[in-house]
Amino acid sequence: MDTSLSTIGVLTSGGDAPGMNACIRAVVRSALNKGMRVMGIHKGYAGLIKGDVSEMHANSVADIIHRGGTILYTARCPEFMQTEYQDRAAEMCRIFGIDGLVVIGGDGTFRGAERLSDRGINVIGVPGTIDADVSCSEYTIGFDSAVNVVVEAISRLRDTSASHERCSVVEVMGRNCGEIALWSGIATGADAIMIPEDKDSQSFDQIIRVIMENRARGKNHNIVIVAEGVGNSQELTKRVHEVTGIDSRCTILGHIQRGGSPTALDIKHASMMGYLAVEALAKGETNRVIAVQKGAYVDIDIDEGLAMKKTPSMDIWKANLQISTY
Repeated sequence: MDTSLSTIGVLTSGGDAPGMNACIRAVVRSALNKGMRVMGIHKGYAGLIKGDVSEMHANSVADIIHRGGTILYTARCPEFMQTEYQDRAAEMCRIFGIDGLVVIGGDGTFRGAERLSDRGINVIGVPGTIDADVSCSEYTIGFDSAVNVVVEAISRLRDTSASHERCSVVEVMGRNCGEIALWSGIATGADAIMIPEDKDSQSFDQIIRVIMENRARGKNHNIVIVAEGVGNSQELTKRVHEVTGIDSRCTILGHIQRGGSPTALDIKHASMMGYLAVEALAKGETNRVIAVQKGAYVDIDIDEGLAMKKTPSMDIWKANLQISTY
């Protein structure tokens, strides 16, 4: 262990995600077991700039492993892109004696971590976002929980869609990334999946063809899943009704996908990533991200991770196209 590292901080930034609390718990207790002090930073980088920091103990994280959201709260902090606020945040770390920092969030959070690393703060990132849009990691905390929320919601919608012989257009989260749509689509047997990364998936004619072919073979209801980044879910619903004559309804699931208790998978990954983040700090590492690649935990340089490009799981889209319509 790097004995010069005596106090670490932990924060959550950006959108909340189920499993963040499990990660915070792992960070706090792993650090305490190494004889470190732990400072909890409230409301992400915005809280760090303001000095909203308090010491955490083992009891601070008791009974939070199953809770959604984040006990440290979170906030967007656009001003953190300015040098003045980056300098202030680094100075706050020094004021509170924080010489190592674990940041839990997405790409924006990691860009902030880069700036603190440039200013001499040892920083380790942990990917926490339901969208699974961190390019360097196959897995992000909260993704599995969000997908399971969508699957349960669609299960309920299917019952009423079948009863009324409707087409249900379901908008799920994913402004720039269609992973939630893809995973929940194949898990629910959706008739069509639309994602922002691929224009072919957005073909209105193809969606209409699928719906009409389904009707011809006796299927009386349809589920179309749309990632929010595609946009115009309500307009799509209206057009489906106009062209096919089928009663169509739009359901926008929104932020319910972020809430609720994390799944066992999210808790497991969050706990391991939090533990490994502390291990990395204890070895004197900085400007790294704990990631999952090819099913294994790795830590990679933040700069390298941010330079990577996220490609959608189009194999899921192609497979679903084959197995949902025949």
